[in-house]
Amino acid sequence: MFRKNTSHEQLDFFDYEMSSPDEIRKMVEKTEEYAFYRLIFCNIREEQFSCLYCNDNGRPNSPVNAMISALILKDRKNWSYSELFKQLHFNLAVRASVGLFNLGTIPFNEATIFNFQNRMSDYYGKTGVNLFELAFDNLTKNQLHELKLKTNIARTDSFMINSNIRRYGRFQLLLEVVLRLYRILSESDQELFRSQFSSYTEQTSEHYLYYLKGSDLPHEFEKISEIYYWLHTHLSSLYENEKEYQIFQRVYEEHFKLSENDKLELIPSQEIKSNFLQSPDDEDATYRRKNGEDHRGYVGNVVETCHPDNPLNLIVDVATQPNNVDDSNILNDRLDSLDAKLPDLEELHFDGAYGSEANDEIFEEKGITPVQTAVRGQDAAVEMEIEEIQPEVFQVTCPRSQTVPSKPTKTRHKALFDNEICSSCPLQSRCPAIQQKKGRVFYFSRKDYLRKQRHRQILKLPPERNKLRSNVEATMFEFVYSTKNHKLKVRGYFKASLFVFSKAIGINFGRIYRHMMKNISNNSQIFVLYRMKMVLRLILRIVGRFWNLFEQNRQSNIRIESCLNH
Repeated sequence: MFRKNTSHEQLDFFDYEMSSPDEIRKMVEKTEEYAFYRLIFCNIREEQFSCLYCNDNGRPNSPVNAMISALILKDRKNWSYSELFKQLHFNLAVRASVGLFNLGTIPFNEATIFNFQNRMSDYYGKTGVNLFELAFDNLTKNQLHELKLKTNIARTDSFMINSNIRRYGRFQLLLEVVLRLYRILSESDQELFRSQFSSYTEQTSEHYLYYLKGSDLPHEFEKISEIYYWLHTHLSSLYENEKEYQIFQRVYEEHFKLSENDKLELIPSQEIKSNFLQSPDDEDATYRRKNGEDHRGYVGNVVETCHPDNPLNLIVDVATQPNNVDDSNILNDRLDSLDAKLPDLEELHFDGAYGSEANDEIFEEKGITPVQTAVRGQDAAVEMEIEEIQPEVFQVTCPRSQTVPSKPTKTRHKALFDNEICSSCPLQSRCPAIQQKKGRVFYFSRKDYLRKQRHRQILKLPPERNKLRSNVEATMFEFVYSTKNHKLKVRGYFKASLFVFSKAIGINFGRIYRHMMKNISNNSQIFVLYRMKMVLRLILRIVGRFWNLFEQNRQSNIRIESCLNH
């Protein structure tokens, strides 16, 4: 049963805020953790998570705002779960950060917080709604409003996050999937398997591979193909709901094909795709090679404000995708969401990986100016400048400064250049204009115009705005600096997304806290505002308590008087 957590708002004579010496209370209130309590914990909307619990029965839930805050702190401090609970038990400042002001035990344990994450994962699987994303969006919206930041200019970039999985070679992966399937078989099926392939059941896939020579692999691949064919044809449908069997079926379909004589064969290595299973421990992870490094997992995409007048900038949108998804496609999926979060967005800075014709059309539709800091691929040998004079009326200028108006065709536009001028041009051999009877003709579409506008937009900006994207690299580093080679401590898409969202909340909090400490005048205004808000809550809570006591006494007196009258 869902119950909102208000215990941190109640005054209790056993709370250390009341009974501890003033020095300890004042020391706690000056800590970063207490600021986290004011800025993050107190602004988490617990009712957004009520859908995870029953409305009218069952035991009350553990405090949602405390569990979310604990998850954020864990990723912000790079703690393990055991370190997190150690801090929650013995560190007064950390306890304050999750609203624990008494010296009793914490209201949740490791099992509870794991179950909470599983509930969110199941809800995401059923509805496609990530409740942690809703918490991030709500916190960010409040922070942008409180700090009065300008949000009409933003920047975006991505970073790799690897799943916590072993790096399997092809043969070891095939064998590991078979061994895991073997472990769930019935005794009779296991005995039947051993009668055919007993040598594979005596050791792990790692140990089996350790004793193989390179010359043995072709024979082993033939043998493993026989095993897959045998399992596929002999196993009954009793296992079709088992995860191990489903993974086996996926690998069977991805790595094998039947030959003309109905013999199962491995597909060639060059036909292996990036979305093929990387590990039986993480079905969502994909493969990508970037900058000479292999990555197996996901990609995180971040959008943050970057107006030069802002005293600080905040992350406003984050997304997690398989790492084989192109950055331009990720941005394309996020533009509608970004438009809803930043309705006044006018200018978006990004690198060459984000540019695409599909995105150009959305930028034009939403009135967003794309600023691309680099161009993907080779530069054009001869660059044609296209300007739109009126709607759907263009003029084209070549490198020899020959400017001509364009004319529409059935599907495109064309610009006709003077043949005499073009004949003496040293660039004519590389010119994209086509030689025709009346002269050289350059064909283009509106997509070409938008692309060229995107490429040249950075040249039109004032100096203080043409390098705004570069600082986003520091933000990317903040997400992965505590990981080892970008490798997470978790597996699976949903847990990877929780890491990205909790990191983003933690990064935003760190920026706000440093800004508050650096600017004492601003700090006092913001901090006093939160103090006044909390004091008002406490006063209302006390008044409510006394009113409840008054009502209870009044009702009791009425019942006593009624009994005496009878």
